Amino acid sequence: MNSIYQALAEIEKNNGSAALCTVTSSEGSTPRHVGSKMLVYPDGKFIGTVGGGDLEHRVLDEAWMAITDGQPRKLHYNMADPSRGDVGVCGGQVEVFVEPILPPPLLVVIGAGHVGKAVVHLAKWLGYRVAVNDDRVEFCTPESTPEADAYYPVTMDELPKHIKIDKRTILILTTRGSSVDVAGLAPLLDSAAAYIGIIGSKRRWATTVKALKEKGISEEKIAKVHSPMGLELQAETPEEIAVSIMAEVMMIKEKGTGKSMKSSEK
Repeated sequence: MNSIYQALAEIEKNNGSAALCTVTSSEGSTPRHVGSKMLVYPDGKFIGTVGGGDLEHRVLDEAWMAITDGQPRKLHYNMADPSRGDVGVCGGQVEVFVEPILPPPLLVVIGAGHVGKAVVHLAKWLGYRVAVNDDRVEFCTPESTPEADAYYPVTMDELPKHIKIDKRTILILTTRGSSVDVAGLAPLLDSAAAYIGIIGSKRRWATTVKALKEKGISEEKIAKVHSPMGLELQAETPEEIAVSIMAEVMMIKEKGTGKSMKSSEK
C-alpha cells in the first residue's frame, strides 16, 4: 500500500480528487495523536485513520462533502457521552481538519484563432488546466496552439462526449462566427459549467440568441451565457482581449466586483 504522501503525489499527477483529514488537536484520552492522517477518495476508499468508529465515520462523511463542495472544514468532537451525540467514550476532545484536494479547474478554449491562442497562454500561466477545441484540425494541434494540456479536434456539439464538463469547468468560446455558436452551443447549455462566455459584439450575440430561440432553446438556458464576454478595458489586441476575458472569469469565480481598487471601500 502506498503511503499517504505517495498517494497525494499520484493524485496530483493524475489530476485526481481526494480529501486529506488531519488530527490537529487532541485533549485527554483520544484514539489518535495530533498529526494522524486519513486520505479519502471520492469512491469511498481511504488510506490511514483518524481514530476508527463513529468518529471516523463522521469524518468520512465530511470528507466526501468537502470533495463535492471544495470547501475545507474544521471539525470538533467530544468523546465522553454517546447518548448526547458524542463520538465515543474515551473522555477526550479531538479536532480534525478536512482539506479537499482538487485538480486545477479545467478551462476549455473553443475556437483556436488569434484570441483563442492568447487565452490559452494566459489561462495556463494563471494555473488552469487548459483544453483546446476546434473543428478545424489544423488549428487544434500543439504546433498551432502551444501550451494546452489536451486537444479535441471535433465539432463543438461533440465536445461533451470527450470532456466531463462539471461545475468547475470554464468554457471560453472564441469562435469564428455566430453560425458556429448556434450549431454547437445547445449541449454546452445543458452542462453544469461554471462559466460560458462567447466572444463578439452585442449585435452578434443578438443574432445568436434569435437563432437559438428558433431552435427551441429556452431563455433560462441562454441566460447562462456571458456575451459579449470580458470586462470593458478598451482591449484591441488578442492579448489585451485575453486579459479582459480572464479578468471576468476571475471576477466571477472569486466573487469580485470588477471595480477599480482605488474606488473600492475596502
